[in-house]
Amino acid sequence: MRRMRRASGFTLLEVLAVLAIVAVSTAVVSLALGNVSSDALEREGERLAALLEAARARSRTAGVPVSWRAVGAGFVFDGVPPGGAPLPQHWLDARVRALGNETLLLGPDPIIAAQAVVLELAADAGALRRIRIATDGLHPFAAQGVEVAP
Repeated sequence: MRRMRRASGFTLLEVLAVLAIVAVSTAVVSLALGNVSSDALEREGERLAALLEAARARSRTAGVPVSWRAVGAGFVFDGVPPGGAPLPQHWLDARVRALGNETLLLGPDPIIAAQAVVLELAADAGALRRIRIATDGLHPFAAQGVEVAP
């Protein structure tokens, strides 16, 4: 009697099942990654809003005026009272820049004038992304939406 020899290898159904799993996994990962440049700009906007609020709190505590202004590839806080951790003076992403030459006055008064600054990031394919960080003078600084400029 002949012995039945089992064929080695994968069946077509097994190969198709593995390919389907790989395709679904790739789709899920690509959706989870999102737009990296948009995320970087939002992160910079939220970080700047937090830094402005920290400087505003220091100004009110010490009773001295503190201002913020953009310079070159970063920014400076003028008049920050000594003590406490130093405030950063650079962007996390080197492609970020602040538009305009506006100086923001952060205190020491509890109510300040309405102020805003716009951050810009050169995204992929030459598009520019912008985010506005603003306060109405009473509420804290907050990032207000990402726009795409041609």
